[in-house]
Amino acid sequence: MAIARVRPGNYPAVLSYGFRPFFLLGALQAGFAIVFWLPLFHGELATRSLFAPIDWHVHEMLFGYLPAVMTGFLLTAIPNWTGRLPVQGLPLLGLVLLWLAGRVAVFCSEETGWMIAAAIDGAFLLAVVMVAAREIIAGKNWRNLKVLAPVSMLFAANLLFHWEASQYGITDFSRRLGLGAVIVLIMVIGGRIIPSFTHNWLMRENPGRLPISFNRFDAGVTLFSAVTLAAWTFVPEHAETGVLLILAAGLNAARLLRWAGYRTWRDPLVLILHVAYAFVPLGFLLNGLAALAPDLVPAAAGIHAFGSGAIGAMTLAVMTRATLGHTGQALKAGPGTCLILLAVIVAALLRLAAACHPSLAGLMPFSGVTWAVAFLGFSVFFAPLLLKPRKRAQPLAAPA
Repeated sequence: MAIARVRPGNYPAVLSYGFRPFFLLGALQAGFAIVFWLPLFHGELATRSLFAPIDWHVHEMLFGYLPAVMTGFLLTAIPNWTGRLPVQGLPLLGLVLLWLAGRVAVFCSEETGWMIAAAIDGAFLLAVVMVAAREIIAGKNWRNLKVLAPVSMLFAANLLFHWEASQYGITDFSRRLGLGAVIVLIMVIGGRIIPSFTHNWLMRENPGRLPISFNRFDAGVTLFSAVTLAAWTFVPEHAETGVLLILAAGLNAARLLRWAGYRTWRDPLVLILHVAYAFVPLGFLLNGLAALAPDLVPAAAGIHAFGSGAIGAMTLAVMTRATLGHTGQALKAGPGTCLILLAVIVAALLRLAAACHPSLAGLMPFSGVTWAVAFLGFSVFFAPLLLKPRKRAQPLAAPA
């Protein structure tokens, strides 16, 4: 349930809740970064960054776009967990400016040097961890402190990304570390919200089989998957890692089947959560096959199943639902929402296909275009909701 209380202040509506500026800026970043990346990839444009073009692209998706959306989610969820007022006004503006400074610092790191760029860019996630920890501790909501573990790991991976690029000219280890941290976060948070939202919708709209709530099986799968991702981070090409990844794929697929997603096909806002999570076991499977049979399955396939699929689709799904709910709108997907949700799935599938075989590489521009449609479309359709005050419920008319 959304907490509608905000602290009165002389600031615009966009600074009243964390999801408002960060969902909008994150979506714009995701869309325009891909529009810029396509000609950058072909050498038609250039940055002033010390990162190689591929590293700039990876960084701005994994450590630019994603932290923005993740911060918007956390700053909106934490008041629900703790009962405290949200971070808003000048403190929220400070976080927004810090995120923007990171984007500029990375783009212009040739001018500043990698250490200054890393310090500015890394300061944002460090600040997010500190702010979130303060709110959770002040609200004595101890059990949700565990959410900060993968966020802290993402912070460490970002700093390592800068160091690795400066030392070797390209990144490898830090990419997998960052991806693994985010997949764990999706397993933790998705494992709670997906069965919960599905249960609520089925109870109201389609009585019958209900999803199984988070239990020891989910906790065990998450722990096993986290250990497997650690092995993938350090020794991705070992056969033993491949076996662990395939086992994790099966366990996460079993977890997904327990949530009765096939019964939600009439509600796109719920169905998209299940479709997005399906990319998690797919990513484990493809990365496992890449470890066991690299000549048949390239490593890029599993990486893009995690990145474009699980992360891209899950973040957009959460952004649309949270924006509607926290701005007082009905939780129903209109034509525009259906379009952007379909576009992000198509983009992920096209990018995955392009990564699987060189003969399909021509699909990559089409993936980029549909990805831009999804995230810039979110910006167009949802900006009015994000920039305006929350819709107030209309009083019922007195009976005649």
